Amino acid sequence: MSYVHWEVVPTRWKDNDLYGHVNNVVHYALMDTVINDWLITRGGLDIHGGEIIGLCVESHCNYHASVAFPDRLAVGLRVGHLGRSSVRYEIGIHREDRSELVAEGHFVHVFVDRGTRRPVELSGRLRESLEALVRH
Repeated sequence: MSYVHWEVVPTRWKDNDLYGHVNNVVHYALMDTVINDWLITRGGLDIHGGEIIGLCVESHCNYHASVAFPDRLAVGLRVGHLGRSSVRYEIGIHREDRSELVAEGHFVHVFVDRGTRRPVELSGRLRESLEALVRH
């Protein structure tokens, strides 16, 4: 449970499926949202007009417990590997009080030039923000 960054995220009414719990696709959306919030607010990533964009090339999630609206979730984020142009994020979704792990997963982004879609080296504020997420 040693994550560098935590965000509390509420579930929404529409997150529940016919079985009465938060649907599995919502977990991926939560992970993606917490990652991109970090990249935009801390890394300065300009998702609309910047020259660099992050493409998800791999994602995975293991589910451990069920949650349902109106549960609030604590989402932990850290970087497991930081490469030249790629990063592997590790995410843990817990009950708000962090008493129970609900799901854990990872995302891999490759950062590319918006126009050519060729990998670019991470540098500057973006790289510094990712280094800050590396668990030591």
